[in-house]
Amino acid sequence: MELLTTNNVWMMLCAALVFFMHLGFSFLEIGLTRQKNTINILFKNFFIITMGIIVYCLFGFNLMYPGDFNIIGNGVLGFAGPGLDSVAAADLGYNEGYTYWTDFLFQAMFAATAGTIISGAVAERIKINSFMLVVFLYVGIIYPIVGSWQWGLGFLSNLTDEIGFYDFAGSTLVHSVGGWGALVVIYLLGARKGKFDSSGKPVAIPGSNIPLSAAGVLILWLGWFGFNGGSVLSADPANTSLVLVTTCLAAAAGGIGAAFLSNLLYKNLDITMFMNGVLGGLVGITAGADQMGPTEAIAIGAIGGFIVVLGVALLDRCKLDDPVGAIPVHLFAGIWGTLAVGIFGNSASFDQFMVQLASVGIVGAFCVIGGTLITILVRSIIGLRVSEDEEFQGLDIAEHGTKAYFSS
Repeated sequence: MELLTTNNVWMMLCAALVFFMHLGFSFLEIGLTRQKNTINILFKNFFIITMGIIVYCLFGFNLMYPGDFNIIGNGVLGFAGPGLDSVAAADLGYNEGYTYWTDFLFQAMFAATAGTIISGAVAERIKINSFMLVVFLYVGIIYPIVGSWQWGLGFLSNLTDEIGFYDFAGSTLVHSVGGWGALVVIYLLGARKGKFDSSGKPVAIPGSNIPLSAAGVLILWLGWFGFNGGSVLSADPANTSLVLVTTCLAAAAGGIGAAFLSNLLYKNLDITMFMNGVLGGLVGITAGADQMGPTEAIAIGAIGGFIVVLGVALLDRCKLDDPVGAIPVHLFAGIWGTLAVGIFGNSASFDQFMVQLASVGIVGAFCVIGGTLITILVRSIIGLRVSEDEEFQGLDIAEHGTKAYFSS
């Protein structure tokens, strides 16, 4: 009982840290966008966490952990029924690391994170009702189904006879899932007015509060200790300590890597690249934080930082507008981190790499198809984008009838 209590308290603390990350996501998005959209961003992020918890309670948790894949067999789709199971919750033998209630709460925090990734990418031009409906469907259906394929012991967990997909804390299952959804929506939504000039060249749209964004990144870094540390699913000293060290080293290396490459390419020490490089390093290490040593974590983080810088340039070349860099950070660095499990660390092998690569492709295809269907459905019912006048006015006034700041 004493061990269960210790493990359970650690898991509850980690759930609180992941919850705190939503403040970091809010600060980051507000700071990297224009002041006239602040209320809209706060509303979106409040909606994500509140809706995410309720939806995950009503059906997401049992869709992600169905036990028996009773709808489509072979580990593809199952559903254990609506709501939470009070009978299972009463059994303290549910797991030696945590109780049923703690399991739900920790996993619910992860589910909401997928929605915040979409929020940043679509900032400043999506209708609030359309955003809420897209995120409700994506977080409620796409995210738990993908999660069930691995964490719910579905087909990805045993993709070959000998080797299964490995994603410790969600480089693919959380971050890339959110990133794929964001990519689909911004493609169908279009860029902000003025983001690209008449010749198609990108035009910088400065954020309103870089210090606030910096605070957001540091909050996210702190929260990641819960994100990855809690994914050990116990307070085991050796494993938890290793995960916290590799997480921290990858974040630091990601920031340095992004700042170095950005300066090399653009002759500019860009603080936003530095900050997003930290996040890219964090996303990159998330798939294999428990499998890597310190040197390997530094390498993964640094490459994650490089990928963020190159990913931003790629989106600009493709005329895709992502105001906060969510797709380079969460999708591109998430793919890298997932593949890195087959290259570095305890599980490194050619066979593991190929399983990781195949799993990235399977998840990506499902998310793109599912996200496209959801977004097109929402667009056909209520539209996606605010009018040009509303975008110019700002979504605070156009969608919420108020603004964030008033002069005295």
